[in-house]
Amino acid sequence: MNAKIGVYVCHCGYNIAGKVDVKEVAEYAGTLDNVVIARDYKYMCSDPGQDLIKNDIKEYGLTRVVVASCSPRMHEPTFKSALEKAGLNGYLLEMANIREQCSWVTEDPRQATEKAKALVHGAVRRVVYHEPIEEREVGVNKATLVVGGGIAGIQATLKIAEAGHKVYLVEREPSIGGQMAKFDKTFPTMDCAACILTPKMVAVAQNPNVELLTYSEVLHVDGYVGNFTVTVKQKPRYVDVDKCTGCGDCQKACVLKDRIPCSFEEGLKKRPAAYIPFPQAVPLKAVIDDKHCLQLTKGKCSKKCVKACQRDAIDFSQKEVIRQIEVGSIILATGYELFDARKAPQYGYGIYDDVYTGIEFERITNASGPTQGKILKKNGEEPKRVAVLHCIGSRDENYQKYCSRVCCMSSVKFSHLVKEKTDAEVFEFYIDMRTFGKQYEEFYKRVQEEGVNFIRGKGAEVAEVNGQLVVRAEDTLLGAYREIPVDMVILNTALVPRHDADKVAQIFGISRSPDGFFLESHIKLDPVTTSTDGIYIAGCCQSPKDIPDSVAQGSAAAAEALATIATGKVKISPVTASSNPDICAGCRICIGLCPFKAITFNEEKKVAEINQAVCKGCGTCAAGCPSNAISIAHFNNQQILAEIEGVLR
Repeated sequence: MNAKIGVYVCHCGYNIAGKVDVKEVAEYAGTLDNVVIARDYKYMCSDPGQDLIKNDIKEYGLTRVVVASCSPRMHEPTFKSALEKAGLNGYLLEMANIREQCSWVTEDPRQATEKAKALVHGAVRRVVYHEPIEEREVGVNKATLVVGGGIAGIQATLKIAEAGHKVYLVEREPSIGGQMAKFDKTFPTMDCAACILTPKMVAVAQNPNVELLTYSEVLHVDGYVGNFTVTVKQKPRYVDVDKCTGCGDCQKACVLKDRIPCSFEEGLKKRPAAYIPFPQAVPLKAVIDDKHCLQLTKGKCSKKCVKACQRDAIDFSQKEVIRQIEVGSIILATGYELFDARKAPQYGYGIYDDVYTGIEFERITNASGPTQGKILKKNGEEPKRVAVLHCIGSRDENYQKYCSRVCCMSSVKFSHLVKEKTDAEVFEFYIDMRTFGKQYEEFYKRVQEEGVNFIRGKGAEVAEVNGQLVVRAEDTLLGAYREIPVDMVILNTALVPRHDADKVAQIFGISRSPDGFFLESHIKLDPVTTSTDGIYIAGCCQSPKDIPDSVAQGSAAAAEALATIATGKVKISPVTASSNPDICAGCRICIGLCPFKAITFNEEKKVAEINQAVCKGCGTCAAGCPSNAISIAHFNNQQILAEIEGVLR
């Protein structure tokens, strides 16, 4: 093939040039077939570097370009843009990754240089077979779906709604608010959590651009960026929300009053079957617990709730409602769960009365909680010595290896609250103190000055000796084994992915990282986008984070959705699969393999058909097709084999 190729080898400062002899690689590239110019430059991604490429395309009449530099994920769009500005189709570019795949991972400079030559040779051989292809544009539905009504989802919802666009907020619980609604105070300023969250919850309910779908969950998602069709199931509350005033008469009358463990109170308090989730709930409407209500489970009840409701709002005939909504973007803010401390029995949770988790302690200290904010032991006495244990289930080879990020600061907050509300002596057992946020270090020092005992050593065990709780740990600063007798233990447990994260990932066609949280496109440069265009993530479903970071990510995800809305159209990558109907045997193997649900079966023609707007060009279907009927644009067999032959030279 008669191609005129330019090769550009980047130094990337010393990232590449510190290990690879870039001049030798450029000189070698200049000897390869079809290469008419080969250069090296300090930073090819800089404006002068791009100008080199653009000028050479015009001066030498280049028809193909190879850039040997960093990963294509970093700068492929940059160099594609340079080609297009010089009049070449952007897909006539090939990048050789001589940084992440060469200089960063090869110790010997000579071997690194030879490997760089091989990668450049492969790229040169491959780019000869590149063909110009064009991106397509499609229109965008301006409505957005937000899944999850915690602080991240609320923030995203408000930002989009306040910009004048429709938002559907889907929350599986009867009220929005998420975990933050259970908190007492928030570090480092010790604001009342309800005081700063409730106004936002109310703003969501009052914004005319928001359609709030509580007690609902997403069943299915079809479509592609700009044009999603979402199937939502709305569970019956057995209460007519248009009639219910949230007066609470039904819960006072319910025959199961104070019989059912209340999940909002973490089981520390009991509620009836007819209940209002919590005093600040939005919407402030009653709901009937269909798993416990005698009328719904056994068909036999005196129905005192019905008689007590003066608005006739109780309606046992309600059924679940399935509806479809059309949106252009989706933001997932499904939150997290807490590590089940029962999985670590050495800490005595569920065994000893006065061992609590952090979220339980939040409810104990809350004025609306089970003890009206008083810190009391199970026997009703105030504790005299309290231990706070960090990293329960996190930074632990046996459970989660990662750091949950918020535990240090929330532990410091717990100690402050104990000192504020009791005369107890407080002991904190920690591995390292990570006080990274604004005003966090100052808050830590403030609590130190309040007289809290910080013991550098992870609590190893909580035992009971002669009726007294004892925390055992190695104090790594003293180099001594210690046993601290206490009256109450607070276990600050890890933030973990929700139990149904895998199912949710499948519904929305996104990936998960090894720790189980949803995977972002780029951990530093694209933390809220996913591998599926038009679907964004925010808050703790991406990784553990505190309230300020969750709010920031909610705003970031909203900005991404608003950017799509503002342009009114999105570009669809042409790197997609296509199936040859003359070859397709109709075996349907590809349909089960496609992670993006881009392939359907045409019953009339008995062949697989690929929706190229949905296809991400991952190549899974092509690799699995026994008939070789599927090919991937920009990744055909000829191109890949030429690259392999070039690398093997």
